[in-house]
Amino acid sequence: MKAVEIRNLSEKELSEKLVDLKAELFHLRFQHAINQLENPKRIKAVKKDIARISTIIKENAMKNVQ
Repeated sequence: MKAVEIRNLSEKELSEKLVDLKAELFHLRFQHAINQLENPKRIKAVKKDIARISTIIKENAMKNVQ
């Protein structure tokens, strides 16, 4: 998911997406632990998406404070 796409989402959608990605990361790590993960690169991609969403949530919070 690109940062431009993420910036167009509302606060509620960002929060929901963050929860979904964290759940997906949990399941990917579990699959990796029991050697059933088909695409190990997906873990890295999900982590980056979580970081992007977290950053944008923080940016929006900083804008609201000022």
